[in-house]
Amino acid sequence: MRTFIAIELPEEIKESLARLQDRLKQSQADVKWVKPQNIHLTLKFLGEINEEQLEKITRALEQVCLNRRCFQMCLSTVGAFPKVNFPRVIWVGVEKGASETSEIATDLEEKVSMVEVPKEKRPFSSHITIGRVRSNFNKDKLVNDLKTIGSLEGKEFAVTKLTLFKSTLTPTGPVYEALKTASLQAT
Repeated sequence: MRTFIAIELPEEIKESLARLQDRLKQSQADVKWVKPQNIHLTLKFLGEINEEQLEKITRALEQVCLNRRCFQMCLSTVGAFPKVNFPRVIWVGVEKGASETSEIATDLEEKVSMVEVPKEKRPFSSHITIGRVRSNFNKDKLVNDLKTIGSLEGKEFAVTKLTLFKSTLTPTGPVYEALKTASLQAT
């Protein structure tokens, strides 16, 4: 089964990001937008795992959460990978909470690598993917819109848990199912 570990976002944050997507859709660029109900912050993409690995990963997730406290997260600017002028992935960055997510991602990376899950080659970057650019159609308008949006100040929320998701690919897009939720420690 295809899996990943993520921070789920509160409904009001997902709604705010859906409004941002609607604003960017006005560029009519060729973008595959993440469905609002699927928007999350990925901490570790695990890929295909078996039942034995699932048990070990679940224990690793619980262990990481035992050593980490709840924290506040605040969204920041809108950007794109690899660069705003050459967008492939459209994302919203994390300001407050970026160091915590990075530390948790590092912990998860270490723990799950012991379960024969390949280590990520790229450094972790705290971000929330909201769309993937499919072609250069209307790209210049999209780039201009990305540059003029600015930051998403005031979008702060508490992170209290981490979730292990199963991802099933369908013709209409991925369907996510929470397999395990582990609570961070109260502050």
